[in-house]
Amino acid sequence: MPGQRDRCLAVAGGAIDGQRVNPTAWQPASHYNGALERAGSSAVDGIEVVDIAHAIQLALAPVFLLSGIWVFLGVLASRLARIVDRARNMETELRVPEARDADRIRSQLQALSKRARYINTAITLGTVAALLVAMVIALLFSSTFIPLNLALPLALLFVLAMCALVAAFVSFLIEVRIAIAVLRIGDV
Repeated sequence: MPGQRDRCLAVAGGAIDGQRVNPTAWQPASHYNGALERAGSSAVDGIEVVDIAHAIQLALAPVFLLSGIWVFLGVLASRLARIVDRARNMETELRVPEARDADRIRSQLQALSKRARYINTAITLGTVAALLVAMVIALLFSSTFIPLNLALPLALLFVLAMCALVAAFVSFLIEVRIAIAVLRIGDV
């Protein structure tokens, strides 16, 4: 009976019982006619540990994408909080009866309102992208247990997630451009 060495060869791309195992062209363990099971791999209800390990490997890359999206959402939330704080200060300044430069303050409040709308749009689209990526991760992992071809739904969800993320980046870019356009340094 093959031992630990054969299990390692199977994972590393070796051969078991004369069948070449290619780690880049994944096949379910049942494809190898039980060779992995004969090698001592434990099976639970017909699902091999190797199958679960491969599903985890496939789901790992979208997890990193998901963490990047969350960092982006954190930046957006921070910018929105600064916009809100600045708008509140300007509104307080505008309520003073002898407010100087009231027209300039109103114009800046309008710009802050636009910026807040674009940031809100970017946050919404980024959250949609994160939810779609989370669905991709769930489907990737569950495809190990469900005997369905989920390639088309996975591809569709991933493309939708990327479209939402691109739209969030575009909205963020527009907000930054507005912020730069109304930037005043000193009396210039």
